[in-house]
Amino acid sequence: MSTLALSPAAREERSLAATSGVRIERLTVRFGARTVLDDLTLDIERGEFLTVLGRSGCGKTTLLRFIAGFVNADALAGTLSIAGRDLTHVAAHRRNLGLLFQNYALFPHLSVFDNVAFGLRARKLKAAEIARRVADALKLVQLADAGHVMPAQLSGGMQQRVALARALVIEPDVLLLDEPLSALDANLRASVRSELKALHERLPNLTIVCVTHDQDDALVLSDRTLLMRDGRIAQLGSPRELYDAPNDGFVARYLGAANLLPPRVVYPVGDARHDERERLACIRPERFAIAPLGEGALHGTIASVDWYGAALSIAVALDALPGEPVLVTMQRGHARMPEKGARVSLRFEADDVVLVRP
Repeated sequence: MSTLALSPAAREERSLAATSGVRIERLTVRFGARTVLDDLTLDIERGEFLTVLGRSGCGKTTLLRFIAGFVNADALAGTLSIAGRDLTHVAAHRRNLGLLFQNYALFPHLSVFDNVAFGLRARKLKAAEIARRVADALKLVQLADAGHVMPAQLSGGMQQRVALARALVIEPDVLLLDEPLSALDANLRASVRSELKALHERLPNLTIVCVTHDQDDALVLSDRTLLMRDGRIAQLGSPRELYDAPNDGFVARYLGAANLLPPRVVYPVGDARHDERERLACIRPERFAIAPLGEGALHGTIASVDWYGAALSIAVALDALPGEPVLVTMQRGHARMPEKGARVSLRFEADDVVLVRP
């Protein structure tokens, strides 16, 4: 039927189906007496890169498995729609999703080409179409000349790219990534992280949901980050929003080092916030600047200095808060290296302080 022949409501519905991403409504998952996901509602826009963060057991992997259709729970309630289609009760193999797990799950007896072509052959596509799409997928992940190679001949990073090509070749509505970088060493992890970001820029309409425990993945890759806690959403927003304006102490600590201080320490007498009792003053370590004694708002003694290559991590025991040193991060070479035992002051700007719930 022509789109013009549809009613306005039907045209709007079709347009929504073509542009919408993932919608989860009131999802609850229980295993025995344990509630893993608790009345969770989430909208993911088409073309968005969403990272899902949280501690072990918070429900992030269960959320991904629900989208994929792999959850078999004692109690499950809620709905799932992708690209405007209700997939709540649709079998996993009919959801048109690309999956990439941390172990890659490549077939060791099949070549790179045959690994990538596996899903297309299961869909009974013609040989010429399979060859074209596999070639395009391998080119996309910069392995255009590796079709004949066996997985064992590839590095870990290259195997990860083969698995990614296999997930992309079916042209999925959503790409699901479950700890895709955790098996890589630190240097390779950073490189592949950059490749994933570049890939998403080349495929701006591809919706990606990535479960990870690594905050750097979230900060580098995400359009938005979902931080979970005990089966609920602790905070959802851009990585910068979570880092600069955390909802509470849990979010502040998860997204990096954070100094959580009584407001009376930070605000002067007479400021209404000085007597705040319900919230804490959050200041990131890089927001502090070390100054000569008397030239800053807070005074104390340097308790330790740790060198991390380009940066220094300095603990300062404040006079106003004995026994609870604050952390200060400074770039090496920008000033004279502080010495343990030195008396100093700390400077910061009013905008550097965020009041958060404990």
